[in-house]
Amino acid sequence: MHHHAYLWTGPKDRFDQEALRRPPHPEPPPPGSRPELIQRYREVAAAFPASDLPPLETAYWLVKPAALVRGTWDDAADAAAWLGERLAEYAHRFASEVTRDADRYVRSAAQRLAAGADVSLGFYLERPSYLSLALVTCSPNRDQPTLPCPRP
Repeated sequence: MHHHAYLWTGPKDRFDQEALRRPPHPEPPPPGSRPELIQRYREVAAAFPASDLPPLETAYWLVKPAALVRGTWDDAADAAAWLGERLAEYAHRFASEVTRDADRYVRSAAQRLAAGADVSLGFYLERPSYLSLALVTCSPNRDQPTLPCPRP
């Protein structure tokens, strides 16, 4: 088991585009469906894996481009330390007081990762930006065991 780190920051209104953050339905529209439905399915199926937007389900980071991986660790504590470093790095941009809870976030992340769970945190930055941090357990992922590992 190992853990991959992901970070996204950008405009809050882009983050709110939930249709771009959902994976396509596992089954394509049935034959004879409306052409616009088939076209929309094709667009989502092509755009979702290529998009840098955080997926609604944390495990789906694994289908995103491997270039989005910010780090990979075998040890849960090391992965959680990365999270703490990012919290410190962005602390001056938080819209609310988060730094006092940084140690709690890191401890909780280390425990969750060691248990095989994923960690996903999101914070408002100065308006109107958003920061998404994720640590995804891999080989296999507990929630989505069929998703591929981005590690070469």
